[in-house]
Amino acid sequence: MIRQGFPRALIVLVGTAAAVITLAGVQAVGSIVGPVVLALTLVIAVSPVRGWLVRRRAPVWLQVAVPLALVLLVLLGMVAVLSIAAAQLAILAPTYTVQFNAMVTDLQHWAAGLGYGSDQLNKALSSLDPGKLIGVAQSLLSSLLGVLSSLFLIVVLLLAMSLDAPVITRIVDAASTERPALTNALKTFSSKTRRYLIVSTVFGLICSVLDVTALYILDVPLPLLWGVLALITNYIPNIGFILGLIPPALLGLLEGGPKTMLLVIAAYMAINVVIQSFIQPKFLGDAVGLSTTATFLSLIVWGWVLGPLGALLAIPLSLLVRALLVDSDPDGAWTAALISGRLPEGSSQPRPDTRPNTHPDPRPGTRSEQSGDH
Repeated sequence: MIRQGFPRALIVLVGTAAAVITLAGVQAVGSIVGPVVLALTLVIAVSPVRGWLVRRRAPVWLQVAVPLALVLLVLLGMVAVLSIAAAQLAILAPTYTVQFNAMVTDLQHWAAGLGYGSDQLNKALSSLDPGKLIGVAQSLLSSLLGVLSSLFLIVVLLLAMSLDAPVITRIVDAASTERPALTNALKTFSSKTRRYLIVSTVFGLICSVLDVTALYILDVPLPLLWGVLALITNYIPNIGFILGLIPPALLGLLEGGPKTMLLVIAAYMAINVVIQSFIQPKFLGDAVGLSTTATFLSLIVWGWVLGPLGALLAIPLSLLVRALLVDSDPDGAWTAALISGRLPEGSSQPRPDTRPNTHPDPRPGTRSEQSGDH
């Protein structure tokens, strides 16, 4: 009996169309989806604390209050740091007018020595303004601060999820007999997300301390704030440290000139590239379960769908989608392999055929005939 089904090309096209429609719908309600995913990620991050309290037989209200308090402290700390950084930049912007004018004068003399007229250079520099340069950094900080603008909604969601977490855990455990694939996928999503957050936080703190030290040595203003900003942007894969580099590099340019700016850029690249590209992946191992290409594409897609919050949550969002659509499917082993860049467990790479050639070569004077004569 021949099994008839839809052509694979049609399945791919329909799936792609469904994905586009779903992402467009998520983008339309991004102001709700973003805080929900952020709250879910934070609840997952502090779940070991709740588990520890459960094992110690702590009261139920304490099992909810302690993890919730930890999350609120983190959120309020991020809001305070980003608000202070944006305010300090607004205060510092007018104080660098003299330095900027002196830098423009030096650039005019340098260009005149190369044979360029002052009129041409003045037209090129007419659009430059220290306020505009600082405005770039301010817009970056404001966009990150906008991520937490729905703080009240996030707090309410955190409270609700913290109250429901013990019940949800028992339901997932009870469903393991009827839906083992889905249950394992959700547990894997939680463990990978938690490990990703822990490792990223630890290495983000190391990078921040080193960045603050370098900025202190180079006399860049507000080094502590830029160190905290580097910690926050460390959760953005691939391009996070570049976003955290923009404000101190601009201040280094206005404070000490191009040399200081280049030294700031060199220090950030030496610290962040080495730690995030060579050391951190060894500790993460397969915790993320996403290849380099999949990680970069997830950053682009979720950044487009949810904005700055999507960039911050690109990895947890991709892990959630993988858990629901790929890991929960018993036949999705090879799809998961394409996403993670790792072969499925129990599979092996094809080996070259090393068996001897048993078919005689009909041509006269071949090696087989010569060996048969001896």
